[in-house]
Amino acid sequence: MKPAPAPAPTGGRIIESSFVAHPLMRGAHLQTILPTLLRPSPALQLDIECLELPDGDFVELGWAGADLDDAAPLAILIHGLGGSFESKYLRGLARRLISAGWRICALQQRGAGVRPNRLPRAYNHGDSAPLQHLWDQLRIRHPQRFIAAVGWSLGGNVLLKALGESGTRAAVDQAYAVCVPFVLRQCAERLRHGFARVYQSRLLDACKDMVRRKQAAQPLPPQVDLQQALRARDFFEFDDAYTAPTSGYRNAEDYYARAACGSFLADIRRPVTILHALDDPFMTPAIVPPAGALSPWVELELSTHGGHVGFIAATARGRPYCWLEAQLSERLCRQHRRWASAGNRSRQATPAP
Repeated sequence: MKPAPAPAPTGGRIIESSFVAHPLMRGAHLQTILPTLLRPSPALQLDIECLELPDGDFVELGWAGADLDDAAPLAILIHGLGGSFESKYLRGLARRLISAGWRICALQQRGAGVRPNRLPRAYNHGDSAPLQHLWDQLRIRHPQRFIAAVGWSLGGNVLLKALGESGTRAAVDQAYAVCVPFVLRQCAERLRHGFARVYQSRLLDACKDMVRRKQAAQPLPPQVDLQQALRARDFFEFDDAYTAPTSGYRNAEDYYARAACGSFLADIRRPVTILHALDDPFMTPAIVPPAGALSPWVELELSTHGGHVGFIAATARGRPYCWLEAQLSERLCRQHRRWASAGNRSRQATPAP
């Protein structure tokens, strides 16, 4: 008599991160601000491709690194809100991976660049269709290539949502999401209080600049309250006036409920690690999902410190360095080697070890 099969896993894993903050930069705001203000922009030369989307719009892809051959692994990098090809965290990881022999594809989401996109809508937390279309194209172009994806903040939300929606169809062998807003409404509320309002103001300014570029290129549809969007004092007002009516949501509350990645985590069928700092000033610890809400393919790595897309550690001599970028690069290289030695079978629908 054959033994009964082992029960399927019912949830993902939550582990403690090995990250140790620089002793002089433990604070959440220092971790968040210093990498943005004091770090020089890493040099990176990109070859730009315009990728046409099925809905008549386009996104821009920034290519760099190894030649286009099936031997080189490929990493898709997805910036956060207010980001672009110029985001320092994206460029820093790109340089590390390129030096390790990778091919890089940076996704500049619709409307994020200087050139306005064609449709009234712009990228947002729920705009996962362009990433899924990119995966479909890469599957056709490079069916045997190892493909990884990394998303930060909003980009991480888009990545996790796309993975949950795509399930086993996602052309991704490994993914990392960093500092994602699992529950959008609570994050929008958090940004309305205390020092977090400084971050909100900066992000809103970037959103308003994007709307101005779009308005200069073509009139926005009548359902958009342009003046309300441009004078919005918080994301509730901006998303009510612009994001929701241009992207098919009833209002900001509907957008936050339907676009948040937290409700898609159980449907992911590709190996994913989510790196998250409990002191992230854009969020609260209350939004962190329990292990039972995670797919067996998902590992949630929690750190006490790190801020928002910070994770600045100290070398043995006390010099600050970007622990996050070093870790992502090392782990992705290790996972590619494991994938190659296993005979390129990593897209089978089995949980990550």
